[in-house]
Amino acid sequence: MSLACRIETALAAAIRKRQSALAPPRLAAALEYAVLPGGARIRPTICLSVASACTEDQPALGDAAAVALELVHCASLVHDDLPCFDNADMRRGKPSVHRAFSQPLAVLAGDSLIVMAFEGLAETGCAPERALRLLRILGRHVGMPGGICAGQGWESEDSIDLAAYHRAKTGALFTAATQMGAVSAGQDPEPWEELGARIGEAFQIADDLRDALTDGGALGKPAGQDHLHGRPNAVAQLGVDGAMGRFRDVLGGAIASIPSCAGEAMLADMVRRYAERLAPSVPARRGS
Repeated sequence: MSLACRIETALAAAIRKRQSALAPPRLAAALEYAVLPGGARIRPTICLSVASACTEDQPALGDAAAVALELVHCASLVHDDLPCFDNADMRRGKPSVHRAFSQPLAVLAGDSLIVMAFEGLAETGCAPERALRLLRILGRHVGMPGGICAGQGWESEDSIDLAAYHRAKTGALFTAATQMGAVSAGQDPEPWEELGARIGEAFQIADDLRDALTDGGALGKPAGQDHLHGRPNAVAQLGVDGAMGRFRDVLGGAIASIPSCAGEAMLADMVRRYAERLAPSVPARRGS
């Protein structure tokens, strides 16, 4: 089974588990709408790729880790789109959850997805010591002081450190992905921190570039949001050329940081392939 099929199968099973007769039907539908069908599934793919590179021996635990990461990511998108944050009407090419189901149900759906992520890890029933480490890693990269909640919180500050903002808002879940992949395979998570952080920074820079250079139809969500909301971003700080240069430098560092493991070459190839997918094209300038 391919990683993509493995991830979608595990996510669908996690959603079905919560679709009982006792569940409020509209909230249950909002959960499914927020997760299925999904986007690129980059975070769970990284998690399972690291687990595979480390010769995983507990695939059920790897599945639970991958699902938890994607559920938290989907929850963050549901909350990010709310009127109190980005006020975005579209996500993944369809109406955002609060537009399709209402703001109260969007808040509850996001909250429910976060709870589901932690429940799934707690319920795996295999390798309990590893599962506990996975729970701790996920909690650290979701909450305060340096998780995705902190990343969203930085947007309410008068003075923002761009590196700290990117590290928390975007990098946190990528770092969690590499570390959780390693732990699910019984490996030490610490050597995998740098790889996740660098992939996360590259992803955020690419996202900043796409937000500035691409129209909303191509993105599947509103474009120009960083400028509209006055958010810190790599294009505003470095310019287009500077942001592109930083993107390439960070990806080179990511490949160099891959710890020695059985699947080292495979991981390097994965990072390169994602670089090709992430890198936005820069429109030609007049007179060039």
